[in-house]
Amino acid sequence: MAKFELKYLGRQEYKTTWHYQQTLFQEALQAKKENRLVSNQIILVEHNPVFTLGKSADTNNILLSDNFLDAPVFRIERGGDVTFHGPGQLVIYPIVDLEHFNMGLRDYVFNMEELIIRTLDYFGLIGQRSKGASGVWLDVGEIGERKIAALGVKASRHITMHGIAFNINTDLSWFQKINPCGLQNKGVTSLAKELGETQDFKKIRLLVVEELNRIFI
Repeated sequence: MAKFELKYLGRQEYKTTWHYQQTLFQEALQAKKENRLVSNQIILVEHNPVFTLGKSADTNNILLSDNFLDAPVFRIERGGDVTFHGPGQLVIYPIVDLEHFNMGLRDYVFNMEELIIRTLDYFGLIGQRSKGASGVWLDVGEIGERKIAALGVKASRHITMHGIAFNINTDLSWFQKINPCGLQNKGVTSLAKELGETQDFKKIRLLVVEELNRIFI
């Protein structure tokens, strides 16, 4: 039996995918309560431009009024502060039962970051973790420290939703409208910016899928 079902949704409005996640999450919770097998699902998607706020996010980290954001804003159930999703960014949403994979929540967060770190390694980039901040970073502790993937999750009864967003060909100017993840004076980057040219999105998506298969075993 497959470890998980992978669904690539292409480009979707955020609200549509968010509601889809919620449905899968509630179905998984109900199955677990009834001692039925949970159907583990992993969604890969790009979004049209959108800003999302974690459940405890500070709205002051949105630096412009709604009239000047040029994208909708949603407050959602995940942890973390404000972030941006948009074209050229691969977002990975696992709706999985961590107990099926012998993982605790800390293991899961580590593994989701490791997924991006391993993918960056294909391109000769050294992805790192930054103390006190989730996600994947480059040049941690240096003046040019910058984030390439943002992570925010929700979990209940070891069932997860939300996930990690990997900037591949993302238009980084959107991040100038916010303090990304609530952090000031921290940079944001993309794979395209680091490598100096637009990247093959499909190729990188398939590399990510390879790493997902190594993690969720």
